[in-house]
Amino acid sequence: MFFAPQLMIPNGTKDISFYKKAFGATENLCFKNEDGSIHVAELSIDGTIFHLHEVTKSHFLFPAKYNGTTCIIGLFVPDVKAVMESAIAAGAKEISPAKDYEYGYRQGEFEDPFGHHWLIEKKI
Repeated sequence: MFFAPQLMIPNGTKDISFYKKAFGATENLCFKNEDGSIHVAELSIDGTIFHLHEVTKSHFLFPAKYNGTTCIIGLFVPDVKAVMESAIAAGAKEISPAKDYEYGYRQGEFEDPFGHHWLIEKKI
């Protein structure tokens, strides 16, 4: 059993290169609409699968449209600072810089171009 989030993206999205640039994600598959926009894409970060899906139902919402989010995607990595720098260089907006916390984690947070919040972390 494993967890594979589906992140909603705006209809008409044609460029999802942020995830490749920020995390080195690979594209496992991608279904496109007739206009070349993405219907659904399956990506992988070091074997961890997630999906990007266009809004196709009234209850599917993407964070940037509403200037908020209902969850934060935690991604455990060996080098928090390096991933934060890569994501920011790829177009993410830093929310909190990478730093060590008293509860034993090094964490940094950013917002991706579609409004999804990512918590990049490592147990120290």
